[in-house]
Amino acid sequence: MLYYNEMKMMLKPLLPALFLASPLCAEVPKVVTDIAPVQGLVASVMGDLGTPELLVPQGASPHDHALSPSEARNLQDADLVVWIGAELSPGIGRKIDAIAGSAAALALFDAEVTAHLATRDEALFEHDHDDADDGHAHEEHAHEHHDHDHDPDHDPAHADRDPAAHGHEGHSDAHHDDDDHAADAHGHAHGPEDPHVWLSPANARAWLGVIADALAEADRENAGVYRANAEAAQAEIDAAVTTARAQLDAAQDRRFVVFHDAYQYFEDTFGLNVLGAIQLSDATAPSPARLSELRDAIAETGATCVFAEPQFDSRLIDAVTEGTEVKVAELDPLGMALEPGAGFYPALIGDLATRISDCAAD
Repeated sequence: MLYYNEMKMMLKPLLPALFLASPLCAEVPKVVTDIAPVQGLVASVMGDLGTPELLVPQGASPHDHALSPSEARNLQDADLVVWIGAELSPGIGRKIDAIAGSAAALALFDAEVTAHLATRDEALFEHDHDDADDGHAHEEHAHEHHDHDHDPDHDPAHADRDPAAHGHEGHSDAHHDDDDHAADAHGHAHGPEDPHVWLSPANARAWLGVIADALAEADRENAGVYRANAEAAQAEIDAAVTTARAQLDAAQDRRFVVFHDAYQYFEDTFGLNVLGAIQLSDATAPSPARLSELRDAIAETGATCVFAEPQFDSRLIDAVTEGTEVKVAELDPLGMALEPGAGFYPALIGDLATRISDCAAD
């Protein structure tokens, strides 16, 4: 005991000097994301430095999810919020404004690197591509638009903008009485541009650089780590796209019907031929006329597959497939069955491609 006390007395004067000699480590920002695909992208950029929180649990709808107390606390404590934008989640936009006022907010839909496609309003879709090669057009255009050097001192994609304003500039919030318009249960109408932008691998690839810039701005000490992680994650997306393109090659001449119009960016990337959607949003019931139109189109075109989604009523699938031999399978644009984390986004691309190619197989 005497030896211990003597050592303690000898070291005590040295402790302040030891602390002063040690470098002060910057605190890794607390990051909150909206949906699992975004959480996966942010997790891949943060790597071992931290894990972003998820506001919309897997299986919940981002359109109208009500935050739990723990989710609200995470938002309140956030240094950075990375989300798709008000086009997808108007309620979350209001919560960011009300609860996370001091946090930087990065709306990916509004990022300059994001490529957009117009919202579709009809039961049956028109297609501009007639062969598989056209499926590369969106991705190649997006790469031309996205591949640029990121300035570490650049304001990351409007991160200081008012979160309540994200996604509202130049977009209509008019309500529609026609049930073929994409309005959710609370009257929110999708604007003229399709909000499911995360299903464009080119968008996701570009966002990794924007996310790295935002994290580097908040944590300059680890800026190099964030950017290296982003480059590695971009390579993983490239590999996933290459694999998916090979899987979907045999599906180019097949026709499909989806449950709700969430897959346009994926269709455009891979040259898929989707006839139409049973619902244009995941909260709007289709009219009998819409179901009849789709049923006739399935019979006339010899559609290969109708895709259900795990969260929604299968009786609507029955309404358009009754009396036909069309196959029924399942797609999920949010990947609720996939493991969250850094590998999520490449896994989502692979999961969608596998499900489509399996259903397209003879």
